Amino acid sequence: MTTGSPPPPPTVPQRPKRSRARTFVPLGIAAWMVLEIWLLTVVAGAAGGFTVFLLLVAGFVLGAVVIKRAGRRAFKNLTETLQRQQAGETSAQRQGSSGNGFLMLGGLLLMLPGMISDVAGLLLLVPPVRSFLGRYAERSLERRMSAAGAGSLGDAFQQARIHRPDGKVVQGEVIRDDGPRPPLTP
Repeated sequence: MTTGSPPPPPTVPQRPKRSRARTFVPLGIAAWMVLEIWLLTVVAGAAGGFTVFLLLVAGFVLGAVVIKRAGRRAFKNLTETLQRQQAGETSAQRQGSSGNGFLMLGGLLLMLPGMISDVAGLLLLVPPVRSFLGRYAERSLERRMSAAGAGSLGDAFQQARIHRPDGKVVQGEVIRDDGPRPPLTP
């Protein structure tokens, strides 16, 4: 027999509020796909189906070449950096990003079938556009990082909670003491 306060009345579990991104991103992708298909049919009506087919194949081939080239350049930069670090050279100043990520994104957009994605991919191949987007992304990331509160990964684990089906939240920590583990090799 337990004594204490009576259990709380049952509550209806509330569904978490759906974020705007989860609502609008699928709608935006669907609208983009419809627009791409419509634009392809308009171009096919004006220039012919074979011309559209050649444009799609050319975009795919150009995108593959761009991704391959950007990947090789990124790998070359990585190996040069690793060689400099092994030689003991430490470069205090950053040399600036060469925009390989945006090049790869441009190549991917070129590979996707559609005229709008091809135009966006071609825009990402232009160096001033890549540098502008890189600066914008860097400023945006710095702004978000400075707005985030200070903390560590351990703090994140301290905030972990277990949600029970009845709606109660129980904070806890799992401590596992199985003793020494056997070696991995037989």
